[in-house]
Amino acid sequence: MTHEELIQPFRYRPGSSLADYPTLWKGIEQPKRHLKRAVAEFSDLQEKLYADDRFALLLLFQGMDAAGKDSTIKKVTSGVNPAGFQTHSFKAPTYEHNDHNFLWRHWAAMPARGMIGLFNRSYYEEVLVVRVHPEILDGRKIPNVEVDESFWQQRYDDFRSMETHLTANGVIVVKFFLNVSSEEQRQRLLSRLDVPEKHWKFNPRDVDERVHWNDYQFAFQEAITHTHADHAPWYVVPADHKPTMRAIVASTIVQTLSQLPIGFPAPDPEALALFDDARRILNGNDEQAG
Repeated sequence: MTHEELIQPFRYRPGSSLADYPTLWKGIEQPKRHLKRAVAEFSDLQEKLYADDRFALLLLFQGMDAAGKDSTIKKVTSGVNPAGFQTHSFKAPTYEHNDHNFLWRHWAAMPARGMIGLFNRSYYEEVLVVRVHPEILDGRKIPNVEVDESFWQQRYDDFRSMETHLTANGVIVVKFFLNVSSEEQRQRLLSRLDVPEKHWKFNPRDVDERVHWNDYQFAFQEAITHTHADHAPWYVVPADHKPTMRAIVASTIVQTLSQLPIGFPAPDPEALALFDDARRILNGNDEQAG
């Protein structure tokens, strides 16, 4: 199965519902082996991206608590040069953040040319958790705000404009919604209680948020519907089976990078002349050392 064949069913289709995408899918044989191959390809492509120094890649990971964001990022980037990554995990904004516009801290974290930026949660939280809990806006110091449908539409417009600007400047944007089921999330949260080594992952607030499951699903649906674009696509990845999820994410990254016109730049003739001089000096040093 090619990368394109694997990922195509999970690229968001305009007009579709999240209910149209499975949370559990095992349509790939030996997903761990597929992941290993994809990571090797990812490593090669990352080197070219870094050396080419014209494009950047921004990967956004969204999903419910325990959807597998942390583990997926860890597995997909294993074996890839960490010097080429900029990873950010966005928590609740600080007082300093709230003294600026709501996108300020995200702009500051955008990847430089040649780099890959990974956002574990992102600016989309501003239309997800904030939409489910609009009382959060009370502390944001935003003047003359009426939180109605036009408020959320303005934020979707802001996201679309930002992603269009990024694309025009060589930043390729790919967005993943890790689509976990309510039952699978329940089991994963229970495992954090039952396994001592996972206690550090448990947050009682995660259980409280399950009450708002349907509200979150609506918020995700609205965000994906209004911000999916050919140049900044959403992928609705089945997350109930982690090995398959990771294989799909890795294939998406490889497919995206492989479509870029990137490669190792050839040195100019003057540089080649310097190479010859350097080679003669080094060979002479080698002879003296011998």
